[in-house]
Amino acid sequence: MATTRTSERPARTSSTKENRRRGSENRSSLTSNRLAAVTVPGLELDDAASLVTQLQASLVAYLDLAMTLKHIHWNVVGPSFMAVHEMLDPQFAGVQRMIDATAERIATLGGSANGLPGNLVTARTWDDYELARADAIGHLAALDLVYSGVIASARESLTTIDELDPITADLVTGQIGELEQYQWFVRAHLEDGAGGMRHAGEKTEVGAAAKSMRRTGRR
Repeated sequence: MATTRTSERPARTSSTKENRRRGSENRSSLTSNRLAAVTVPGLELDDAASLVTQLQASLVAYLDLAMTLKHIHWNVVGPSFMAVHEMLDPQFAGVQRMIDATAERIATLGGSANGLPGNLVTARTWDDYELARADAIGHLAALDLVYSGVIASARESLTTIDELDPITADLVTGQIGELEQYQWFVRAHLEDGAGGMRHAGEKTEVGAAAKSMRRTGRR
């Protein structure tokens, strides 16, 4: 006999509310994202808190960048498919190492690294990458803008970090250098003989992709 399914949810009873309240209380006694009572020797707790804030923002950026690199890796097409497809895997692996190093530095300083998907969406100040399946040159032009944003933010953060802790600054400096090298690999595909960029002047990923593909005669 056929049965009828209903989308109605059961009424929320007082006991359900009480269970939720108790669950919240249990979580608060089991876990915390507050800064620990101690940090690395020679560093003040307030400075450690500032460093954790800066590093958490970098962690969000690196997590987003890693997923974007994999997205492009899966969706690149065209004559340069294999070259770009294989170029992006080492970059993804490098960013993954940055993610781990950044999260572990947060923990070392007494913070709690948050790499959860919900926090990524809430914390980031930018939209998702704009391209799906597209020509390799188009993806690289868009990726160049992604790298520019991540690197600019990292350099800005380094200004604050460098005043607080040379050890953390050394970590971030190395990461920026690696990101700049990755961007150089990307830009080498887009640069002309005179040193100009095929997507010069474009501010959006779609715009950069479209202009670079027109310049190569692929559209």
